[in-house]
Amino acid sequence: MSGAVLLVFVAVVGARFVLPLFIPAYPLPAIIACLILDGVDQTIFQAFGYDPPGYQGYDKAMDIYYLAIAYLATLRNWVNLPAFRISRFLYFYRLVGVVAFELSQVRALLLVFPNTFEYFFIAYEAVRSRWSTLRFQLRWWVMAAALIWVVIKLPQEYWIHVAQLDVTDMLSENAWAPPLLAGLILAGAAVFWFLVRPRLLPPDWGWRMAADPMPVEMDTAAEQSAWHAQWGSMWSWATGEKVVLVGLIAVVYGNILPGVSSTTFQLFVGVALVVVINAGFTLALARRSWSTPSMALAFLARVVVNVALVVVEDWLLGRAGGDLDISNAVFFMSLISLITTMHDRYRPVLATRVMAERAAAAR
Repeated sequence: MSGAVLLVFVAVVGARFVLPLFIPAYPLPAIIACLILDGVDQTIFQAFGYDPPGYQGYDKAMDIYYLAIAYLATLRNWVNLPAFRISRFLYFYRLVGVVAFELSQVRALLLVFPNTFEYFFIAYEAVRSRWSTLRFQLRWWVMAAALIWVVIKLPQEYWIHVAQLDVTDMLSENAWAPPLLAGLILAGAAVFWFLVRPRLLPPDWGWRMAADPMPVEMDTAAEQSAWHAQWGSMWSWATGEKVVLVGLIAVVYGNILPGVSSTTFQLFVGVALVVVINAGFTLALARRSWSTPSMALAFLARVVVNVALVVVEDWLLGRAGGDLDISNAVFFMSLISLITTMHDRYRPVLATRVMAERAAAAR
């Protein structure tokens, strides 16, 4: 690999890890940027004459990563709780399907467990950019999810994962394909402009690309820490969700990273143990009223603690004649630190909205 190709490879892969971090603050433009980069990354590599070996597996894992950040953003941003609950189901349903695929390599599983969450997230944020999402009730969001699932994602999942067809190859190998694609795009644009657009509700506001503010009673790190001090617990639904979320993501990465020698069960249990330790770490700091306004600093502090755990474990294994792949361990600790830090910050925001919903229902 030449220096220029290596630079392009690092830039593209780095962007796939960095771009998702903008989703909580700028949901719609950031996830569309992630979607576009996901679609063109291999084309970029091929343009430089390089086809990364095994990149398809890494590509799927990076999809799960940026969708995890999008899911965490829903905890922070989504005020419509019925839509949030649908999105939670759609994300974890897809995550289970990807894990099942990685363990079995049965491509049909990706058709059974389609990535409906991604387009549902885009649909919600597109609505939010112009209208109050509270205008639309549970039935509307269920119909939107069903439409995306059946009309968009099932054909797409079949095309990509079952038939293993590629749009770029089809366009380059068939002279009729580019004009057909252009015609379909123009036809879709015409349908939207002349049939859909006139029937849209009057917008509630101008375009909103940035996320809406968090509830005023839970919009600072100190308030979120105080919530953990009052309501947090190591053995809770929130900890269980983090265990499943991080554990399954780790299983996906564990099946593609070289040098991972542990079994799937061992990896999941090891990650679960670290997540529970992190939950205790968060709770201990909250009860001592310690917090930092900067999520980046909170993330770095957690990375330091988790990497220290890795160093201690490596030392203990060395004394017992064992061995630990430090590079993989540091990667997993960084991934765990990022997701648990974001979950701990955004979970109190969701809880505030849930409590308000229950209070309104009790009136």
